[in-house]
Amino acid sequence: MKKSYILPIFLLIQILILKILRSFPESVERFYSNGFYQFLSKPLRIILGKIPFSVGDCIYFILILFALKWFWKNRKSWKSEWKKNILTVLSVLSVFYFFFHFFWALNYYREPLFEKMNIERDYTDKDLLAFTKKLIAKTNDIQNQITKNDSLKVVFPYSQNQVFDMNQNGYENLSKEYPFFTYTHLSIKKSLFSLPLTYMGFGGYLNPFTNEAQVNYLGPMYSFPMTTNHEMAHQMGYASESECNFIGFMSSIKNKNLYFQYSGYSMALRYCLGNWQVRDEKVLKQLLKIVNKGILKNYKESEDFWDQYETPIETGFHIFYDRFLKINQQKDGMDSYSKFVNLMVNYYKERPL
Repeated sequence: MKKSYILPIFLLIQILILKILRSFPESVERFYSNGFYQFLSKPLRIILGKIPFSVGDCIYFILILFALKWFWKNRKSWKSEWKKNILTVLSVLSVFYFFFHFFWALNYYREPLFEKMNIERDYTDKDLLAFTKKLIAKTNDIQNQITKNDSLKVVFPYSQNQVFDMNQNGYENLSKEYPFFTYTHLSIKKSLFSLPLTYMGFGGYLNPFTNEAQVNYLGPMYSFPMTTNHEMAHQMGYASESECNFIGFMSSIKNKNLYFQYSGYSMALRYCLGNWQVRDEKVLKQLLKIVNKGILKNYKESEDFWDQYETPIETGFHIFYDRFLKINQQKDGMDSYSKFVNLMVNYYKERPL
């Protein structure tokens, strides 16, 4: 066998192995997510967490430059040497695919949080309505405590670096109840690619190779703690977007600081209201009447921010990422972000918010 065929064939072998792993989530949970991954990720966070800028973003930038240089250099040889060039691309993809799963992405195949926490998956409109009303009451209360006026939006008083440090309080409190949500060794960075992320419509991402949580620093501050907590959940080894939203929500509302609680409650409420927009707009209109105007002003602030960056780039990237999520065990694709409503409704059915 020619050497040029080894890595492309290895790519096919990896895909087959991952298809088999889907049937063994308990084993992935035990040996990878709670075993090897913990051994691998924590040292990365300890070392890179002390560096003030994003090492992962720098690596991506260099790799993008090398890729562009290679394509430009070989642009004239695609007709004459197409087979060689395709094998080269597949070889690079094979190596990337291996390390992507080795360092983090095997977490896509771990035991679902529904099973881990014994939470039901389905809920009725009645369940959602009761939870949404409960959530509105709580969010209204927090907004009132902060502003002393139900018509004023919440203005965040802390810097983004302060948020990174203060977010740990929520995880510390959450881990007292659920030790498997213990977060250690802070490694959160303001992404150097925040502007491109904004045009793509994302608040952050986890670099799977360096285990740095990258947060878009351009967005509204009231949602910043919840977004950061979401990425911290990814760092702990939770790959599902809905699960990370759920964990991010719980760690936000467990924080002793009211502004951080507001970030969690207001973002969760926004997802619930969005759910009603799809289910029943008449119910949505009735619910909006009892939401404090200050909260709606924060939502408008966020809407205005994202609208100014809306381009076909965002649509195209969302289509790509939707497909990526579906390939990686998240059958709902981009809709999986809002699926954490299922987790919230059923978890808090018998519990106080």
